[in-house]
Amino acid sequence: MVSVRFLGSGDAFGSGGRFQACIHVSGSGGSLLLDCGASSLVAMRKFGVDPATIDAILISHLHGDHFGGIPFFVLDAQLVSKRERSLLIAGPPGIERRVVQAMEVLFPGSSTVQRKFDVEFVELVERTSARLGGAIVTAFAVKHASGATPYALRVEIGGRTVAYSGDTEWTDALSDAANSANLFICEAYYFDKKMKHHMDYETLAFHAAELGCGRIILTHMSAEMLSRLPDLDAEGASDGLEVTL
Repeated sequence: MVSVRFLGSGDAFGSGGRFQACIHVSGSGGSLLLDCGASSLVAMRKFGVDPATIDAILISHLHGDHFGGIPFFVLDAQLVSKRERSLLIAGPPGIERRVVQAMEVLFPGSSTVQRKFDVEFVELVERTSARLGGAIVTAFAVKHASGATPYALRVEIGGRTVAYSGDTEWTDALSDAANSANLFICEAYYFDKKMKHHMDYETLAFHAAELGCGRIILTHMSAEMLSRLPDLDAEGASDGLEVTL
């Protein structure tokens, strides 16, 4: 059994009063986060997820609403949770440099202090599977300008497969990431407005048959998309939503 819990299902701007991107995936293989937006530690406290139980943080791309919570997570692990076991952080090329820069901007000196736990950074290589935090993770390059290669992520854990689009306009790589997945978590920023670097629901629906996945849950929705959601034959994420696979 695998549990998927949306700790943050929102966009960068708090549309609908939602926390930024953060999805907790746990199963017999371990416990990890898909993205860790700036509000993620608050969301974890709200929904009762102990940061000390997280084995790995997997980052889709290097925008603050997807990785900006890591400095807070690491400081909490050091000062509050008193973590002692290692933490794995994986993401696009340059992930370590960007996290260190963010830590130094927010909390000068915090990236170099001695800790009782190790932080291991892994740069994901496109379409190369890696065993991380008890899961097998494969990254697929997508289309979203963020200063480094953005990824959709495919996570195999506990005998189930969860695919996650991150932020992207439509690309055939999403079909590869989602193929045969039990769950595909996909952004749908607008209903039908075409916007470079982001997905709209109309485009996703047009390509749905190509995905080859089981269940699709929409996330990272704008206020406009949230207002349309009740009238659609689609499943949308909400903060706190838990799905069992």
